[in-house]
Amino acid sequence: MKDRRIFLKSIAFTAGAAFTSQDLFSKSIFTPELEISCQHYTWFSFFKREGKTWMENTEESFNAYLKSGLKGYEPSFNNLAEVSELKLNLDKFNIWSKSMYVNSVLHEPELVEKNIAEIMAIAGEAKEIGIEILVTNPSPISWGGPENKTDEQLKAQAIALNLLGKELKSIGIKLAYHNHDMEMRESAREFHHMLTGTDPDNVYLCLDAHWIYRGSGNSQVALFDIVDLYADRIVELHLRQSHNGIWSEVFGEGDIDYMRLANILKKKNLKPHLVIEQAAEEGTPNTMNSVEAIGKSLINVKEVFGDFG
Repeated sequence: MKDRRIFLKSIAFTAGAAFTSQDLFSKSIFTPELEISCQHYTWFSFFKREGKTWMENTEESFNAYLKSGLKGYEPSFNNLAEVSELKLNLDKFNIWSKSMYVNSVLHEPELVEKNIAEIMAIAGEAKEIGIEILVTNPSPISWGGPENKTDEQLKAQAIALNLLGKELKSIGIKLAYHNHDMEMRESAREFHHMLTGTDPDNVYLCLDAHWIYRGSGNSQVALFDIVDLYADRIVELHLRQSHNGIWSEVFGEGDIDYMRLANILKKKNLKPHLVIEQAAEEGTPNTMNSVEAIGKSLINVKEVFGDFG
């Protein structure tokens, strides 16, 4: 990491100019084949702390997005109408989408058939905008609540998740399981059963390294054990960093050794889709605006994962 930063600085100064952040965002100094996207939650979070609402003004929102240097976008969809609306904006601003995030309720058998039908309708429309991966985090009993699903609910959820993955596979979309911290409770029983209880050909993994790290008591041991167990199923990475457990303003060096993660995946010849999900929470430093912070995160992701092009 240190050597790469020195290299980047040398490019700027040997060119005879001290680049501003905007200069760096606009200059193509990295491998163009490296595809990096960004989750909508990142922008929602940074806009919120600036007193603005992400996508309240689509012109302002997407212009900021492009100004940061990003060209790929991971949206979250709640219904079919949102897909058509986004397609118009992607075309207008020349932004691509390879993956999307859709919530699901799969632990209640009476809701599964309806929920899968709704997701498949969204997926069918989203395929037309280039979506190849559908990321889902099966909803908990209550968001932020202490309740854990029963063994019977976990079994039912795994069966439903596998069925959803099989149906998505039939239309050329990969299902990637995603988790937050609550799925890591009680020896990570929910997280592990969603992978051991499903067919690897139907259900892949969106590795959100920081939620695994936080959910296991800020443990890199737990994180990299999971990488060792399920590396072959990782099709997407959600990238977020922290310092002393608090989300940092910019993706870079911190609590999680992302260079180690990149090297492990590289040795296995795995190049999952890269999605920035740096975000702000209570205690996150506030030293720059959203364009600057996310733009710097983009640069640092390219440093760490530069060989993934």
